[in-house]
Amino acid sequence: MAASAAAGSKIRNAKLVLLGDVGAGKSSLVLRFVKGQFVEFQESTIGAAFFSQTLAVNDETVKFEIWDTAGQERYHSLAPMYYRGAAAAIVVYDITNAASFTRAKKWVQELQAQGNPNTVMALAGNKADMLEARQVPMEEAKTYAQENGLFFMETSAKTATNVNDVFYEIAKRLLQGQQAQNPQKICMLQRCCRRLRTGC
Repeated sequence: MAASAAAGSKIRNAKLVLLGDVGAGKSSLVLRFVKGQFVEFQESTIGAAFFSQTLAVNDETVKFEIWDTAGQERYHSLAPMYYRGAAAAIVVYDITNAASFTRAKKWVQELQAQGNPNTVMALAGNKADMLEARQVPMEEAKTYAQENGLFFMETSAKTATNVNDVFYEIAKRLLQGQQAQNPQKICMLQRCCRRLRTGC
């Protein structure tokens, strides 16, 4: 689904941040999405890594500016630099690690408290190819996501399951949000014009 910007199409730049515990597979998801690759033993990210990728949605193109943040606790204080002003966030946990799901909930709480209130948020349960080692029930994660206004998918960077789909769904929601905001802006402009005409 990743595609280059078509000539003449509208391009929407969108800052996207990935948050989650160390070892959840954030870097692997980004690598699979951007380059179509999977590395079995991915080194831990130090600080953050930057990538960009475009997605075509109907006649528009979303260019993601992706910040893959480090999961280690010692880098936690740097995270606000990356999620501040983000249009979208993917909070990633490992379905075979219950502690990573607990950590993901803390990231969601932090985003809700300190992030942009209009941020499109996704919850991604990664390593869905390892079902026999599952510790986090899908229904539990799905219910949590619904209760907190996130959309939820289980993904596998290894097999590419739902990886492009998560980013595509974010792109669609970003564009839908933009369209929903435009009529309000038009109404505000019309009200301003009427006030100017009436001298209010």
